[in-house]
Amino acid sequence: MKLALEPLRHGFRFVLHEVDVDSDPALEDRFGELVPVLMTGAPHMSVDGAIELCHYFLDVAVVRKWLAAQTPSL
Repeated sequence: MKLALEPLRHGFRFVLHEVDVDSDPALEDRFGELVPVLMTGAPHMSVDGAIELCHYFLDVAVVRKWLAAQTPSL
């Protein structure tokens, strides 16, 4: 999924934070086998406040739509 996100960097600015789900029992309980999972937010944010965009594979349309909504129009 990380590699699949790279083409989106041409149209959007974003930071990707990788989190090892298996290193945190709460995350492991929540996501189980749904990894990789792409969520909004930053690592210091509560997972409860984040939005799950996709899991297993990158859903380009969903991610592009979310990124576009975050980008201020000129």
